[in-house]
Amino acid sequence: MATQKDLRQPAFRKLRGYAFDPSLSLALDTVQVNNLTYRIDWEDLVAFPIKSETTVPTGEYIEIIDYDPASDTFYPPVDLNDRYILAQDGLDPSVSDPQFHQQMVYAVIMNTIKNFEKGMGRRIQWASQFVNLPGKSKNSLKSNFVRRLRVYPHALRQANAYYDPNKKALLFGYFPAQPANPKLHLPGGTVFTCLSHDIIAHETTHAILDGLHRRYIADTHPDTRAFHEAFADIVALFQHFTYPEVLRHQIAKTRGDLRAQNLLGELAQEFGKAMGNYSGLRDAIGERDEKTGRWKPKEPNPEDYATEMEFHARAAILVAAVFDAFLSIYRRRISSLLRVATGGSGILGDGDLHPDMVNMLADTAADTASRVLRICIRGIDYCPPIDVTFGDYLRAIITADIDMVAEDERNYRVAFIEAFQKRGIFPSGIKTMSVEALAYEKSALMFYDSNEQIVGMFLRKFKEAVGYERNRKIIYDRTKEFIGGGKAAKIGIHQVINLRIIRSPQADQFSKLTGLAFHRSPEKCRAHGFEYSGKSKSATYQIENLWLASRITPDDKLVNHVILTLVQKRGVRVHVSKDGDFSVKGYFPPSTRNIPDGGFIFKGGCTLIFDLDTLKLKYAIKKDINDLTRMEEQYKYLNGLSHPENTSAYFSDKTLAALSGPFAFMHSYSNHPKSR
Repeated sequence: MATQKDLRQPAFRKLRGYAFDPSLSLALDTVQVNNLTYRIDWEDLVAFPIKSETTVPTGEYIEIIDYDPASDTFYPPVDLNDRYILAQDGLDPSVSDPQFHQQMVYAVIMNTIKNFEKGMGRRIQWASQFVNLPGKSKNSLKSNFVRRLRVYPHALRQANAYYDPNKKALLFGYFPAQPANPKLHLPGGTVFTCLSHDIIAHETTHAILDGLHRRYIADTHPDTRAFHEAFADIVALFQHFTYPEVLRHQIAKTRGDLRAQNLLGELAQEFGKAMGNYSGLRDAIGERDEKTGRWKPKEPNPEDYATEMEFHARAAILVAAVFDAFLSIYRRRISSLLRVATGGSGILGDGDLHPDMVNMLADTAADTASRVLRICIRGIDYCPPIDVTFGDYLRAIITADIDMVAEDERNYRVAFIEAFQKRGIFPSGIKTMSVEALAYEKSALMFYDSNEQIVGMFLRKFKEAVGYERNRKIIYDRTKEFIGGGKAAKIGIHQVINLRIIRSPQADQFSKLTGLAFHRSPEKCRAHGFEYSGKSKSATYQIENLWLASRITPDDKLVNHVILTLVQKRGVRVHVSKDGDFSVKGYFPPSTRNIPDGGFIFKGGCTLIFDLDTLKLKYAIKKDINDLTRMEEQYKYLNGLSHPENTSAYFSDKTLAALSGPFAFMHSYSNHPKSR
């Protein structure tokens, strides 16, 4: 008989929840597949006190604070370590039990984090908390480690849910339903956004993406806010395919044709119906015909990307492109199964599919979706750190996949290119929509011999310092030391760049490579709109991120990269004539409190990807600080000169974001096109 000493920690914690949301558990057709059991990687959970007699469920990544401000109530915390809860795989799904609500958000958030860590090849970190240094100017900020994201399941009595980058928290709302038809939902019945798998996964993705690229929420291009929304939708959608019961059910119902209307392609069904729609909040593959009231598949229109500026609708273009790529790959992969099953015709006869056929189609769909999701997540590391566009993302996807899969035997990359092209998404600066043209060019040798050795030593030491570390706080602290210099690194990457590159004859080469400016005198910096740094003896720049990514390829090879991102800003004063002609009239320091008329802050940035096998730079993915075309496009966009019909009537987006936070404004239902 085994003693307690002999028992090992479980690999998983099993928790029951909804695959979609509570509404599907009220229909005979979907109740069996909507109630499922999540398998979450085991972690020791503790009850962390936040005030007298109040504790919150706390893990490595999140803490759940179930406080309802509207009623000034703290709901009792769920104890997921309780032996009765463990014995029955968590609490029963229940709309009326706040403790189950806590269980649901925990399960989905942790499942989303796991998918990201598989794709990124590292542990995720939440965005740093920036605080003013005591006794310093307001511009002197210190970044602090954020161990846990705070989760408030009942934070809002409204039809909204959002990630708050200031509080580092997810806030979920609840509201009375107002369906267009009582057959769709109980009128006045309470809808809890914290019980929607899609909404939870969507908001968690916003938080993770903010930790990866905090400047992506800046509204500097029609694609930036839309990309945040689209990427969050993509993650939520493809997580549907990780639930076998749901997948087999929908495969059987659609007879393997996932281009037909199905639950897997819809997001937030209950939320959408409760707000007066006839289907989910968003649908990746179809829409309701306003004339007939029936669902119909979406037909890609290349003009939409050029004309649609509302960011939810624009985000839908990117989601549809990625989902279309998935469907094309899936159909190509199942074609041989269909030929075998139909004697060569490929056309299924009438009647239900054989259960074995359902299982084979479901396995293929699950594997394809898993690969597409990992491709989409990995692509984030190959994007520039600012002003990301849909075209940038396509190039990132293609390049990242080439690094992981040398021979694209199933034509995943072609499927993505075709889907983006059908929707008019063409990256700038390329001549053809081919795999070779879209993939970023591998960087030529950029360092002199002595500098190359210094950089190589730095990369190797960084890998040794964080490569085998599991503690996220230690990883965070050591990474900061390797950026600025410290005990672990002795010399940081900042000093490597300043001492070995910027001050050397190689400065112009490094400037050309990164698209940044490194003027080496105060006078020249002021003349071109840059701040001057006495330490680096050049124009200032910022190191945004330093990551180690260790990924396993499909053929079991280990790929190790170090990813470094740099950002720079300058003050630019411009003039736009009545005819729309754009010209630069001068520059000013970006720290200026009162920006002059016609002035704005313009940023450049670069992502450098180093290969640890060769200790050489592999890619330099940049947004040039001197790019006049991007400068013109950004200024006109920020001032409503490119699409004046999309400016706010009473308050600007910037004002609303300042009042409620950018993600709160983005997710307010009144800002969604379906509510207008």
